[in-house]
Amino acid sequence: MPEAAETAKLAGRRRLTTLLIIAVVLFGLDLLTKCLAVAFIDPGESVPIIGDFARFTLVRNPGAAFSMATGMTWLLTLIAAAVVIGVIRIGRTLRSLWWAIGLGMVLGGALGNLVDRLFRYPGPLQGHVVDFVAVGWWPVFNVADSAIVCGAILLVALTVFGFEPDGTRSGRKHTEETA
Repeated sequence: MPEAAETAKLAGRRRLTTLLIIAVVLFGLDLLTKCLAVAFIDPGESVPIIGDFARFTLVRNPGAAFSMATGMTWLLTLIAAAVVIGVIRIGRTLRSLWWAIGLGMVLGGALGNLVDRLFRYPGPLQGHVVDFVAVGWWPVFNVADSAIVCGAILLVALTVFGFEPDGTRSGRKHTEETA
């Protein structure tokens, strides 16, 4: 196998490893914080962190953000599962470190909320996601939600600035090591 092809293959394995490490760390952090929230915060109780601006408030969310699709929990579960599968498939072809970071964040968050949908009350494919962070007027969220949003913002920025998942930059023929 030519040396360039072997180097590209090795870079791809490193990017997938990076993606998976980020996903596992965020998934673990999400799971840990949700367990702590359920153990120490009573439903409906508000624990101030920074006055009334930031607080911990335990909410079990059957829908998506902003209470959308509350009657379609099963569909949200299937979408989360599709995201997990899609990210893993794309992750196998990555050559860009920044894409690996963004997709790792999305994967970790999607897994965190998917586990809630599969294993929490009221049952499989209908479980309610545990949300507990309330900031200002924003809907209550969790670590998984934050990871998904931050990862998606990073991926949109990469796309806008022309960084491709394969490590190239739109309009350029050589590989970008910084992407």
